[in-house]
Amino acid sequence: MKLEHARWPDLPSLSDKIFVVPLGSLEQHGKHLPVFTDSLIIGNIAERVETLRTDRVVMLPVQWLGHSPHHRKFGCVSLDLFPYIELIRGLCRSLIAIGARRILLLNGHGGNDIPCKAALRELKSEFESLPELYIAYATYWNLAAAEFTAIRESPAGGMGHACEMETSILLAAHPGLVDTSKAVRGGPSPERGFRTIDMLQGEPFFMINEFHEFSETGVIGMPDFATAEKGELFLDAAAQAVVRFLDEFSRWDFQTRSSS
Repeated sequence: MKLEHARWPDLPSLSDKIFVVPLGSLEQHGKHLPVFTDSLIIGNIAERVETLRTDRVVMLPVQWLGHSPHHRKFGCVSLDLFPYIELIRGLCRSLIAIGARRILLLNGHGGNDIPCKAALRELKSEFESLPELYIAYATYWNLAAAEFTAIRESPAGGMGHACEMETSILLAAHPGLVDTSKAVRGGPSPERGFRTIDMLQGEPFFMINEFHEFSETGVIGMPDFATAEKGELFLDAAAQAVVRFLDEFSRWDFQTRSSS
């Protein structure tokens, strides 16, 4: 079900369900995609997941405000690091107060990664007296990495930001918002070795960079590989992967067993 459709007397009866919080952003996505791309994509995935598991999940509205300081030179609406950590903590506290004991932060923007993980560390300490509380954070392209690898046609460096995958999904779900005539490649390409950036191939090092330092176009990847047909495949694969995770997540009991 969707949380926004519930009435307050209904809330106590939802405590046995998984509360899913879709996380997006509002930031530049090259010259060919809208700034709301991440939020549109995670919203579409969330809709599919809610339809597939409407009796087992409570789906929250998309939290569109993300942590995107690295996009400031191109354009974004961003919440700084510590305020975003507190936003996630406050959001989870509210869900816990109405009875939630399983929460999934379903992420659709890479910049949310660091603050969300920091927030989960703080929440774990804050609620150490609730071993029945399970809070997980997962990004959809990591959950569906194997399926996305099978769907993609671009080489390493082809999927990162406003890329083959994101452009394909927008072509499938919101074609009127895509200007393919302005789609150009960007970012470190495969010959850059360790500096090659690809969402399905994690870098073996960590470094903070602003987006304009490695992309003149606001793009990382190869949007010229995008098609609406692949977009539908990516969307279906993402939704199915999230559902598989939720089905397993619903059965986890290792915290309560270890505390008994």
